[in-house]
Amino acid sequence: MFREMRRTKQEMSREEAEAVLYGGSAGVLALAGDGGYPYAVPISYVYDGEKLYFHCAKSGHKLDAVRRDGRASFCVIGQDQVVPEAYTTYFRSVIVFGHVRVMEDEADMRPAIEKLAAKYAPESTDEERRKAIDREWPILCMLEMRIDHMTGKVARELARAAERKNAAGIRFSS
Repeated sequence: MFREMRRTKQEMSREEAEAVLYGGSAGVLALAGDGGYPYAVPISYVYDGEKLYFHCAKSGHKLDAVRRDGRASFCVIGQDQVVPEAYTTYFRSVIVFGHVRVMEDEADMRPAIEKLAAKYAPESTDEERRKAIDREWPILCMLEMRIDHMTGKVARELARAAERKNAAGIRFSS
């Protein structure tokens, strides 16, 4: 159902792709929008090792699209270094395909928003995060994305550098 990556030498391992998801601060959620047009929206998120979680308002284009068709893709760019002299970029990116659903059960929503709050305000206390969540709770909507397929891709130059370091017996971290 999902295409294999064409440039397999540039494909990240699952662990490398997950590192990009864990480390990213925002991505682009792509849905089937109005009139058959794609709808891609930048959004903050949290990845918990199994699913992605997003928050949004209780109405709007994103929510309408999710309710109409939950199939989605989500892209995170972990690195994008422009190299003008080579007319290229040194990039790392991940695309996730899956199904998004509106979380209806408050018992499920609470842990998801707590994960999101902890990611974006790690220095705040649990009590501070709880108060912030409680304040926004009446207008909060949470989305959950179940992952069906994930691919990560790294620039050819970065893949070659990693290959050279591995061949030399040097541990390479992304």
